Amino acid sequence: MRRRQILALPSLLAAPLAAPALAPAWAQERTINLYSARHYDSDRSLWDSFTRQTNIRVRVVEANIDQLMERLRAEGANSPADVLVTVDIARLVRATELGIFEPIRNAALESRIPAHLRDADGHWFGFTTRARVLMYDKALGLPAGLARYEDLAKPEFANSIAVRSSNHVYNVNLAASIVAADGAAATEAWARGVAHNLARPPAGGDRDQIRAVLAGQGRIAVSNSYYLGLMAISEREEDKQLAARVGVLFPNQGDRGTHVNVSGAGMVKTAPNKEAARAFLEFLSTPEAQSQFAMGNMEFPAVTGAAVHPFLAALGSFKQDPVDPRVLASHMPEALRIMQRAGWR
Repeated sequence: MRRRQILALPSLLAAPLAAPALAPAWAQERTINLYSARHYDSDRSLWDSFTRQTNIRVRVVEANIDQLMERLRAEGANSPADVLVTVDIARLVRATELGIFEPIRNAALESRIPAHLRDADGHWFGFTTRARVLMYDKALGLPAGLARYEDLAKPEFANSIAVRSSNHVYNVNLAASIVAADGAAATEAWARGVAHNLARPPAGGDRDQIRAVLAGQGRIAVSNSYYLGLMAISEREEDKQLAARVGVLFPNQGDRGTHVNVSGAGMVKTAPNKEAARAFLEFLSTPEAQSQFAMGNMEFPAVTGAAVHPFLAALGSFKQDPVDPRVLASHMPEALRIMQRAGWR
């Protein structure tokens, strides 16, 4: 995906396709300033849809989340930012702890977004998810005895697991969810088992783990679902062919459910266009926007009933782990220490 550091979207300046439905109180609020740590061209069409429906232009600043948080700190009360968008619960919780978000109460958001995908006090709301799943070569079949994340530590899976480094936020989140479910001691034993069962030293991103397993380097790849989805719709024929060979297991369907990573947003505390910011967040929770948001980047929508890309829908429905976001975030520092003590590098 092409990165854009600072982008004003010229397509959003076009005349709206329908008469804007604006409340008189914000008829003059024609702009919303969006700070986004999502770097996907596919999001542009969503911002465009919001503009067509409301006549509110979206101005976007893109950078990584640390840069955006530092920018917000430096700008202080003079920041033009109205909404901050980022990926991962840890970063959303961190922004909350830094006082970046203003909590909002919104009946539509609270009814549409499940409790485990939003902050209990309304600081942020999740809009898409990526399932942390286990993948395997269909030609070899699902490894016998594999059903839960905990099974990755079984002795029979020695030299079987391809996974990225322990300090990546995806794995820290996963380990934190296991601490929440099983406790620290059990998680440490699990991490030692995973480290022992690695097919190769952790290297690369999630797509590299998928490719490794298909090349015979292990039997089980740990990956977020959207990476496989992106391979399936890639312009590269090789990626499409590889994706077609992959089987997917949603772990822990017999108990707590599969761990998911969240992409979400909140209204900045110093937002100069608060009513427009609220309207923007509510718009993102509509079924139409949810499907557009998720399909563009092969993610799962947060709102039940929103359309899913056919490739992901073909993987089947699954139960998500409903762990409280704040509980999950509280376990992350310990989870990282556990994995590193266990020898998972």
